[in-house]
Amino acid sequence: MDLKQIAAELVAGCREGRERENLDRLYAPDAVSVEAVDFGNGREVRGLDGIKAKHDWWESSFEVVEAEVSDPYPHGDDRFAVTFDVTTRSKETGNETRMREVAVYHVAAGRIVREEFFYGAG
Repeated sequence: MDLKQIAAELVAGCREGRERENLDRLYAPDAVSVEAVDFGNGREVRGLDGIKAKHDWWESSFEVVEAEVSDPYPHGDDRFAVTFDVTTRSKETGNETRMREVAVYHVAAGRIVREEFFYGAG
């Protein structure tokens, strides 16, 4: 797949609840995921298994109440960005939180090789 196809499929998967399926389809086995801040486990995860573990944690901790996913913003032939506006409910406390996030995805050899997340940390 080329950058436009990968970006379109990532966005469609997020909108349709197919994030888990897209990990195997779109990501390189040695992909890197980088958070804006360290929540106790480091900011960076390497490898598809680590990225899947992040998804497991998210799904076990939060319920998505509402989500908007932008169309992709391509940048050259190797990157694209997506914005996420999400309201979540903590499964532990029931508290709802609204967050806005920008994700930048780097693509090489037809796969996502790096994702970086930008959001307010305060």
